[in-house]
Amino acid sequence: MREYITLSEEVRIAQEQGKPIVALESTIISHGMPYPQNVQTAREVEQIIRDLGAVPATIAIVDGKIKIGLSDEELEMFGKSSDVAKASRRDLAYLLAAKKKGATTVAATMICAELAGIQVFVTGGIGGVHRGAETSMDISADLEELAQTNVAVVCAGAKSILDLGLTMEYLETKGVPVMGYQTEVLPAFYTRSSKFNVNFRVDDVETIASTLKTKWDLQIKGGAIIANPIPEEHAMDEAAISEVIEKALKEAEEQHISGKDVTPFLLAKVKELTGGKSLESNIALVKNNAVLGAKIAVSLHSFH
Repeated sequence: MREYITLSEEVRIAQEQGKPIVALESTIISHGMPYPQNVQTAREVEQIIRDLGAVPATIAIVDGKIKIGLSDEELEMFGKSSDVAKASRRDLAYLLAAKKKGATTVAATMICAELAGIQVFVTGGIGGVHRGAETSMDISADLEELAQTNVAVVCAGAKSILDLGLTMEYLETKGVPVMGYQTEVLPAFYTRSSKFNVNFRVDDVETIASTLKTKWDLQIKGGAIIANPIPEEHAMDEAAISEVIEKALKEAEEQHISGKDVTPFLLAKVKELTGGKSLESNIALVKNNAVLGAKIAVSLHSFH
């Protein structure tokens, strides 16, 4: 197993010294945002985590290795490259064997984090059940991963390009707890709320950490979602974003875009239709999640 994993110097020292570590995905850099905002955001997010007493570990596939922690040069490379594969669970083995570059999605980052013994992972939003999934069966591998991999995912909910009701139903079937940080309702990425309730409202970091510890002490397999609403000042208007998303979905359908190409297409479309405001919101919510994730990692670590 170890032959496939390389730790950055910072992460290796953190593990030796027993410091809390927070996993970060690389898809957000390669497929989620344009250059140079992607690299700048990645660096700022890493710094936020350091400032709060934890160590960031951005995860990616490079030269037949799972890299846990990327150097500045590697971040830059992922930000600029156009030939980086989007890696989910099914792609990991092939990309490693073929020594290709891969940016890890939520599902793949969870797998790699667990292999490296990291329990907290910060991302923007999770994948979910796509609209029309009752006929297309288009369901993100992120949900299945949450059901079986012991990593807590801090996110701003799921994007409303998805079917949020079916996403919550699926998570319920799989026994994945959805905790709302200081909120009763599921945030929908660009907006602070949706029509759907979370399972538990949790108002302090200690309770989140203690819930995670208890879950894993009881050997209840799988992760948990900590849904953290986008800060008020960066949230977008619900009606406006819904209209934009409907328009983008229609265009995706007309252009026969399907599978894993849907999300990058829709994000680019939403950015175009909102005059770039969605990108600002995206950056703000990732930073906000990094703050919460670092605090949870530090709190969880205090139990050891």
